Formats: sequence, structure tokens, C-alpha cells
Amino acid sequence: MKPLILVLCTGNSCRSHLAEGLLRAALGEDFEVASAGSNPAGYVHPLAIRAMEEIGIDLSGHRSKHLDEFLDREVETVITVCGNADQACPVFPGQLNRHHWPFDDPAHATGAEEEQFAVFRRVREEIARVFGAYAAGRLDERK
Repeated sequence: MKPLILVLCTGNSCRSHLAEGLLRAALGEDFEVASAGSNPAGYVHPLAIRAMEEIGIDLSGHRSKHLDEFLDREVETVITVCGNADQACPVFPGQLNRHHWPFDDPAHATGAEEEQFAVFRRVREEIARVFGAYAAGRLDERK
């Protein structure tokens, strides 16, 4: 059975989807990666989808979902990417690991669309650095 890594955020519209897409691409088929929110927004932010398209990762099929959808699943690792999700995070069945790596919420970016998109790009790159290092460590563990 593949270990399930769950990335949590409050709204599950931006950061957690960026992290899910990046982590899934980095880890490949040996892991299951999903994201959810403690108070889901009900959509994936279009600028998050666009930011990931730019690097060849398709989030268009993602949906915003509540963390309750995973309460009956064996979740090996929980990673929170915002303070609210960290505080609201329950313990999941089978949970062995928990990490908290907070990032700015690009959904709160202001200005013209291109200014907002620049924030999405910056946050995507910050998430890519942290989650890329995490993925490399997990893949090394498996060797």
C-alpha cells in the first residue's frame, strides 16, 4: 500500500494544491499525495492552476475538499502549509509524521492580475524548494 501524504491548508484553494502538485510530480508513483482544507473555499484558484501550468503540472482536475474526507483513511504524513490548518488539524488513523511549513497565502495578493500572479509564482517557488527537499529525502529513505 502506498503511503498517503496529506497537505492541509485552510481554504484548500492555493497553497495546498501547489504543494500537492509539486510533491506528486517529485515523488512519482510510490506515494499517494492529496490535499484538503479545514474550511474549503469550494474551488481551486485560477491563478494557482495557471502558475502550475507554467511549469508543466496540471491542476485543472483538482477540487477543493474538506479534511474530513480523509478521517477514515490511513494517513502516513500530514503537512500543514498555514497556521490555521496547523491549529485545526486532527490526528488521522495511522499518522506517523506531521510537519508544519507555513507559506504566504497568494489568494490575498492585491493589485492587477499580473501583480497577483507574481505572488503565486513566488509562493510556488518557495513551496517547490521546501517540498522538493522533502521529496528527495523521502525517495532516499526508500533506497
